[in-house]
Formats: sequence, C-alpha cells, structure tokens
Amino acid sequence: MGDLKHIVVAKFKEGVIVDELVEGMEKMVLDIQAVEYIEWGHDIESNEMLTQGYTHVFSMTFRNSEDLTAYLGNPSHVAFSTTFTEAIEKIMLFDFPAVIVKASA
Repeated sequence: MGDLKHIVVAKFKEGVIVDELVEGMEKMVLDIQAVEYIEWGHDIESNEMLTQGYTHVFSMTFRNSEDLTAYLGNPSHVAFSTTFTEAIEKIMLFDFPAVIVKASA
C-alpha cells in the first residue's frame, strides 16, 4: 500500500473564476506541512454523459490518516473550505489508501 489520497471532484457554479480558487488552494497547501503534494486539472475531452457535469479534479497526497486529519482540522483549510464550498455547484469526495501497481519494464 502507498500514501493516503484525498480526491475532490467538482463542478463550479457559473461565473466562478476557477484560477483564483486554485491560486488560493495552492497558497493554502504550501502552509500546511501535512500535505505531501497536490495535483489538479480539468477535464478537456470527456463526454458530458460520462463526466455528469464535473469539470475539475483535485488530488492531495498524505503519508497517513493522521496527516489527513491534521489537514482537515487546520485553520487555513477550514477557512478555505468556506470559500471553496460557496463556489461549487456539486462535489464528490474520496479518501483512500493508494494501491500502486506498476507494470514491469
């Protein structure tokens, strides 16, 4: 088993400037030691039926569940969550231990 992943899949409300939200998220995670790293992106080609309107994915990596708990309770995260929540139309969230499989060379 690998690290613990925290995945957020979101559809933002009309008119939300996502780049500003992402900038705020990047600043937030830089201040929180528990976050190993963050990756994010937006859908570029999927069929609307398959995405169900979701447009962006945010993935954070933590060493363990204690680090995820520390992140979730961090005042910077709590404050940013209010801003993020107000900007989303719908959201899915997953926390799971990563199982990494790599094909042999």
